[in-house]
Amino acid sequence: MKNWIIMAGLLLGMPLLAQTKVVKKNAVKANDFGITYSLPKTSLVVDAEVTKVTCKAGPYYQYAEKYLGVKEVVTEDQVYFELGKITLINRGLPDADNTYIVEFKQGTVAPYAYLTEDGLLCSINAEYTPTDAEEDSTSEKKNKPKISGASVLSEELLMAGSTAKQAEVAAKQIYRIRDSRLNILTGEADNLPPDGDAMKLVIQQLEEQEQALTHLFTGTVSRETEHFEVSLIPNDELEKEILFRFSRQMGIVDADDLGGEPVYMSLTAIERAPALDPKEAEKKEKSLKGIVYNVPGKASIEIFRGKKTLYKGEAQITQFGTREGLAPVMFEDKKAPVKVWFYPETGAIKQIIQ
Repeated sequence: MKNWIIMAGLLLGMPLLAQTKVVKKNAVKANDFGITYSLPKTSLVVDAEVTKVTCKAGPYYQYAEKYLGVKEVVTEDQVYFELGKITLINRGLPDADNTYIVEFKQGTVAPYAYLTEDGLLCSINAEYTPTDAEEDSTSEKKNKPKISGASVLSEELLMAGSTAKQAEVAAKQIYRIRDSRLNILTGEADNLPPDGDAMKLVIQQLEEQEQALTHLFTGTVSRETEHFEVSLIPNDELEKEILFRFSRQMGIVDADDLGGEPVYMSLTAIERAPALDPKEAEKKEKSLKGIVYNVPGKASIEIFRGKKTLYKGEAQITQFGTREGLAPVMFEDKKAPVKVWFYPETGAIKQIIQ
């Protein structure tokens, strides 16, 4: 089966991690003491942080060094993108080919199980609490309105005939603001603010005015960060699989868009269950009884762009592993009921307590 890749852009800021939701299923007479669940297959989710950088040149950038002594300024308007941190998440997806119904005998001490909303097994005969925290990136951020350069242009500046003269007047205005702020801080101003809060407000307004005027010389650089996800279901090893392409001018583009530089993934199995022939596989499947769970394999993963490694690590891959079973007889001891916890993202056993 061909590897399946999905690409999707997410919200601005940090990615939204939804908390795993679980539901309780009771093994009762109404459902013939049975519980239906699915084992997961591994989906690797690559999160790419991309920052859009917008540069705006100030109208007086040519005079920044002359009047302000500043050499590092924006000299032209431009927009470009930067590729930032790459992270990888192991996310289990329900495998329709591995769905099971567990039928417990009446009186068995396994009255309930916890499943995810997708039907992945979390626990049997034990309470289950999701471990991944919910982070909401859409929380409201209150931004105070900023003073623009146009709002601090004095009449003298507006009346100046040439750009050179305007720059000179703007620079003088910056130095007057600095003098005013210094006089307030040292207590030498003629009209000092009446209290500490009023002083903070006045100082803040002066600093904003100075910054707005300074931007007329230095220009502005703003950054806007987005996160993009690429999901991949590995059914075999990968050698330089193109996840997406990245362009400094356009950001992340599709894998087949030659306008961007490719970002690759290589995946190598380091723990893998032995391959079975059809007869052995059929025999193995028939032998699975009771609670079927995954014993995942493991792979080393590298994500890179050119010669630069962006991510390197290991991940459990259920497609590289095998399946085993816990017999229902384990749950028939009423004096010492067995509790089992699973990793829902892999279907592997996390803990057994008796």
